[in-house]
Amino acid sequence: MIGNTEVVVVGGGYAGVMAANRLTQRDDVTVTLVNPRPRFVERIRLHQLVGGTHEAMVDYREVLAESVRLVVDTAIRIDAEERRLWLSSGGPVGYDFLIYAVGSGSADPSVPGAAEYAYPIATMEDAQRLRPVLDAVPATASLTIVGAGATGIETAAELAEQGRRVTLLCGGALGPYLHPRGRRSVAKRLDRLGVTVLEGAESRVTSVTRAAVRLSGGHTLSSAVTIWTAGFGVPDLAARSGLSTDAVGRLRTDETLTSVDDERIVAAGDSAAPSDLPLRMSCQTARPLGAHAADTVLARIAGDRPSAIDVGYFGQCIGLGRRAATVQFASRDDIANRFYIGGRLAAKIKELACRNVVKELADEAREPGAFTWGFENDKRGRLLEAERGNALAAT
Repeated sequence: MIGNTEVVVVGGGYAGVMAANRLTQRDDVTVTLVNPRPRFVERIRLHQLVGGTHEAMVDYREVLAESVRLVVDTAIRIDAEERRLWLSSGGPVGYDFLIYAVGSGSADPSVPGAAEYAYPIATMEDAQRLRPVLDAVPATASLTIVGAGATGIETAAELAEQGRRVTLLCGGALGPYLHPRGRRSVAKRLDRLGVTVLEGAESRVTSVTRAAVRLSGGHTLSSAVTIWTAGFGVPDLAARSGLSTDAVGRLRTDETLTSVDDERIVAAGDSAAPSDLPLRMSCQTARPLGAHAADTVLARIAGDRPSAIDVGYFGQCIGLGRRAATVQFASRDDIANRFYIGGRLAAKIKELACRNVVKELADEAREPGAFTWGFENDKRGRLLEAERGNALAAT
């Protein structure tokens, strides 16, 4: 391409910041980052914000390249035909390429009363809304956390470590991602902290009221504050803009993260659905997808063919308060195995991992192109080959 290229990144989370920084490798690329908040949110620390042990925010200038223009505003519509992004302030931002990195939030709960009386925790605004509510109830008040994924477990441990009375409703298995050995490690720590863990089908929530939670097993639990961590959803910007999305609302792309509708739009992070085989929503996924989205745009600017994504995993770190954690290891295709680290050593690893995420973004800002990822996902290749085979058979 000839002349200066304008690239707009929508969303300033882990994927968006990584993409924006990486794009600055070329002097002839102007990068604009559009985000509704003026500071970078450390989403993996939001449970700490709720517990009062961390602010969970850093200034964008600590993680964003100086040449990236930050626009604090909310994107309301993408006009792909005119290559414009419309903002809530009323004005449009033009682009040559757009990186769609709007992230994810809480899924709208379908359980009666949950939307009215339960508090989500998936966004900064959610966590900030919950904090004073917890401060206003007595330390002995019953707190109920719905959902036993990483967020639910971490929130339960964080609050229980402060002496709070916490019940964790799994609606199934505790930590469904975990290997049974890792799960036992988590369960043992939660028990030491005094968390009441209810597992199995009878722990599913059927309704929420202001002061109680009703379960499928017929029991009713008193609950001064109910915290909802079950499920994730994505913003509907792509759907509202007439772009193809999957059932959850993620932007449908090919394996280079390019939109199936428009090669000028590239997705990254939780809001991407490459080949209708979306990767696990996590910080672990967001950074390499952000980097790859930038590489795809840079390849198109250079007139080269973008490469396919190749993202693998190492496992999952689950914080269990400030003094313990469980590090669950996994195969590259994201299947948990029998190996894990627990206790204080795991807590140090977890904290180091949280700090390193911010450091990686800052390093990419100073030296764009420096970020690398070394995990390959063999299973994804096999699944794609199977999908292509099924498509050929169908025709």
